Amino acid sequence: MMRSCTLLLVVLSLWAGVARAQSPESKTDNTPAPKKQLGAVRISGGIKLDGVLDEAAWQQAEAATDFIQNRPNPGPHERHKTEVRVLYDDASLYVGAVMHDVNPDSILRELTPRDNFGNSDFIGIFLDTYHDKLNGYGFFVTTGGVQMDARYSPASGEDFNWNAVWDSRTSLHGTDWVAEIRIPYSAIRFGNQPEQLWGLQFMRRRKRDNQDFFWNEVRPAVDGFVNQWGLLTGVRDVQPPLRLSLTPYVSGYVNHDPELADPSRRTTTSFNGGADVKWGINESFTLDATLVPDFGQVQSDNQVLNLSPFEVQFAENRQFFTEGTELFNKGGLFYSRRVGAQPIGYGSASSYLRKRYRDAEGRVHEGEFVARNPGVTQLLNATKISGRTNKGLGVGLFNALSNDVYATLQDSATGAKRDVLTQPFSNYSIAVLDQSLKNNSYVSLINTNVTRWGRTYDANVTGGLFRFANKKNSYAVDGRMVYSRRRGNDFGTEEKIDDQNGYKYQVGVSKISGNFTWGLNQGIESDHYNPNDLGILFGNNNISQGIFGNYNHYKPFWKVNNFYSYFGLDQSLLYKPMLYQRTNLYGGANTTFTKSFLTAGFNFDANPVNRDYFEPRTATLGEYWVRVPANANLGAFISTDYRKKLAWDVNAGIRLYTADRRGYGEAGQRLNRTGRAGYGLGISPRYRVNNQLNFRYNFNWNLSDNQIGYVNGGMDSDEPLDQPYLDQVILGRRKVITVTNVASMAYTFSNRMSFTFRARHYTSNVRYRDFARLKPGGEEELVDYQRNRNNTFNAFNIDAVYSWWFAPGSQVSVVWKNAGYSSFNANQATPLYFDNLSNTINTPHNNSVSVKILYYLDYLALRKKRS
Repeated sequence: MMRSCTLLLVVLSLWAGVARAQSPESKTDNTPAPKKQLGAVRISGGIKLDGVLDEAAWQQAEAATDFIQNRPNPGPHERHKTEVRVLYDDASLYVGAVMHDVNPDSILRELTPRDNFGNSDFIGIFLDTYHDKLNGYGFFVTTGGVQMDARYSPASGEDFNWNAVWDSRTSLHGTDWVAEIRIPYSAIRFGNQPEQLWGLQFMRRRKRDNQDFFWNEVRPAVDGFVNQWGLLTGVRDVQPPLRLSLTPYVSGYVNHDPELADPSRRTTTSFNGGADVKWGINESFTLDATLVPDFGQVQSDNQVLNLSPFEVQFAENRQFFTEGTELFNKGGLFYSRRVGAQPIGYGSASSYLRKRYRDAEGRVHEGEFVARNPGVTQLLNATKISGRTNKGLGVGLFNALSNDVYATLQDSATGAKRDVLTQPFSNYSIAVLDQSLKNNSYVSLINTNVTRWGRTYDANVTGGLFRFANKKNSYAVDGRMVYSRRRGNDFGTEEKIDDQNGYKYQVGVSKISGNFTWGLNQGIESDHYNPNDLGILFGNNNISQGIFGNYNHYKPFWKVNNFYSYFGLDQSLLYKPMLYQRTNLYGGANTTFTKSFLTAGFNFDANPVNRDYFEPRTATLGEYWVRVPANANLGAFISTDYRKKLAWDVNAGIRLYTADRRGYGEAGQRLNRTGRAGYGLGISPRYRVNNQLNFRYNFNWNLSDNQIGYVNGGMDSDEPLDQPYLDQVILGRRKVITVTNVASMAYTFSNRMSFTFRARHYTSNVRYRDFARLKPGGEEELVDYQRNRNNTFNAFNIDAVYSWWFAPGSQVSVVWKNAGYSSFNANQATPLYFDNLSNTINTPHNNSVSVKILYYLDYLALRKKRS
């Protein structure tokens, strides 16, 4: 707490320093810089990609020089010259770059896996091939030859999940380093015009001084990034190629599940095969399809104990659903984990069991148990069609099919088995239209649809979005309107679903450029709004409004490089019935110190008494709510210089609540809920042994003391101690301690071969102190509830991955996955961390070893070899 207060005083002094530093000369320019132009030179003889610019054509091309610093001090011209030239032929764009420096030791060159910058210098090339100033491509290569690529769009920002097939080579020559890059036209999309006019940008990072430079100046006070690029001219008479590639794969798995009842089936093997297809329908649009996909090698989910009324949102790790999805992510209506997700009837499989009973003659008939209940839905295929016309119209179509999923029930006595349907054959689809407009503006239309075969329900969501900015790109209005429609019965029942029609809207106005920016917004989510079949929603039935602001100082002053701050006030009401819900005042700031490059910041929020209408888990919102007393939070973090071999990230926070008189005790006295608080601490050291080997450790500890919440697991009609409370809302006062440890290691053999290892242990312990009956109006009444609801959840998993990119777009990967989960209830639950660690390690673990080979076949390359 003392450190947080000290940091707060430092930040307040920075605020004062910023105010003093704001002379008219020091204010950051919020008008875009003039656009530079670079001409490309056509070649016919080809380029040998070797990191040596010894072909005569390189000297004939115009050089892009005089880069402008963007970080840490925007504005100064580079002292160590950069020279970048662009060539092209009928098949590819070539970029040759020479980065001058003072000596070889100044050129940092850590090796990392693909798409990881690491502690290294790099050169980046950006292309806006439709020149709409909104959407673009980025290609990066480090001094060690590690490649990264990204897409840029209003929906996804900078998206490194996108991967293209391109090639590069780098080399060191004395005090310079050189990059030679070939970007085939099949990796990008552009219109079919006699002469191309593309947005162009180059970026250089000198990691030794933590400096970033851009060829066309990027001013941080100007809203947008792609709109601040320069121009590439001279590209004439190039035709968008036939973009057709096939990436077939074969994979093999060995799985060992020690918890299967039949010992002969605990170890299984499987072999799979399929392919990814990419086809350029025309110069603007591309079809991507995955046939019989295999996602068994993706990183394991971070399983957690969920005590909230809302689902846990997991990260998407499947490449098909992460790359090239910027159009489908517009409006936030697509949560890709729904495709191939847990079957909708997964949790109801046990309701079909025939229970043990005694017939009229006294004979006992054994019941059934669930022998198999798949937790994921098998995809048959998935297809994307996306692109953008030369008029700026983006079009996206997505479709996926999943097969029927069955749970297997087995008779305890006879062993007879039968299957019950938990997920019918289903179709998932998305359609998007996105029109780019002048001044960084756009209008969009999105539709998502889920159609299921059989007697269940279908879902459809349609949304419209817009953003209009003025000519100076200094002010903007934005908004969205979404309609959700569901028809049919709840799965496995004859009951009609009750949220057939719903809507959401949001509108805002904001100042978007300059040192000081601000905005206002207001929105409604109706009580029946539900996009969850292909999206994700954390509570509807809400009216919200807010005001926010940012004050940023981008140039160095005092002892720091910059200063960023934010602040705002939010309020929300329940939509139906219209009742007060919550108010939140928040803010924060961060800065980076000039000499040490230590970044530090803080955040705070303060809340008066709020009402939580969702925690009681009642079907109708409004009558019951959990009273959340007035509280305030203060958090802080520091992050040391990543250029050092040993670097640290540390964060801490504390939330304190006022004493709250919320109900009545057994003797009729007012309940005095004191001592409620929350504490958090995170420590993450990282150590770089050399340019190939590094280690990282993450430790997170969280304590919620005297937390009031719905009794996890709810009431059970088969539990005698629960029966008096079946129709009541029971809350518990509990202490929750959660500890997470993650250790990871990466060894990079070369810029195309790496090995990574990640081990995670998570434990969360819940200890109840007393219980209360929630009454209408937020009042609570202590009850003599006797069932022990303490519980502990443990999760442990290992992901070890060897990856070798043996050719562009072609990869061999070997993956070992080890996972174990345990949950202990009542007297078995233990708050001791090392007991939980021991329990987790001794719990039977599922082990999987897999090998996957995929090979990239490009039609143009194959045709060239044959000719």
